[in-house]
Amino acid sequence: MSKNSNSEKRIKVLVIEDEESFIDALTIGLAREGFEVSVARDGQEGLVLFLRESFDIVLLDLMLPKMSGLDVCRAIRAHSDTPVIIVSAKGEEVDMVLLLELGADDYVTKPYRLRELVARIRAVLRRREGRESTDDSDEEIHLGLIRMDIDARRCFVNGEEIKLRKKEFALLRLLLENPGRVLTREVLIDRVWGSDYVGDTKTLDVHIKRLRTLIEDEPKSPKYITTVRGVGYRLETSRISG
Repeated sequence: MSKNSNSEKRIKVLVIEDEESFIDALTIGLAREGFEVSVARDGQEGLVLFLRESFDIVLLDLMLPKMSGLDVCRAIRAHSDTPVIIVSAKGEEVDMVLLLELGADDYVTKPYRLRELVARIRAVLRRREGRESTDDSDEEIHLGLIRMDIDARRCFVNGEEIKLRKKEFALLRLLLENPGRVLTREVLIDRVWGSDYVGDTKTLDVHIKRLRTLIEDEPKSPKYITTVRGVGYRLETSRISG
């Protein structure tokens, strides 16, 4: 049976990539999965195509002719919140941090398996749909064992209410709104404490530690709010929903 019926909207993917071997494999593989694929072979062409047409998601290489992937990602974010997945051979930590701060939704390093990439695409799109539905009502976030009532500023874990301070509530809400995504310490501090915050990241770490005592079965061996060493924190959706 086809993965997409004729009545379903096909997901439009923009691939910005200059390596022909990856382009051929992606175009054929994604088409077989039911995606509608457009290709740009340099950064400038990719940005022009993105601004001219409507896409559901962008697969963006970092090392591109004419315009770097970093600049393309920055330009896309200036115009749109369309999901962006970085697909690149560059896996250095500094690139990861910068890309997340620029607004990339995920990253996959080469070489990769098509099945993994497709799973990442679908996961990012599901997260985006979840955020959009949350934005529509903006009254409640429900993810696995955690339920957060935004208007009433109440939070429940496995049906039991937990008492959160203002910053703890804001921090947990931000993690819940970005499930599965690594949020850097800088991004978390900026969003929760404000861009004019003066201090180190120990304040954030203390708040994370307290959240873990309220959410985790074993706070010293966290399963839900995990640390990405040298980068930040991530809410593990597969574990918190299981």
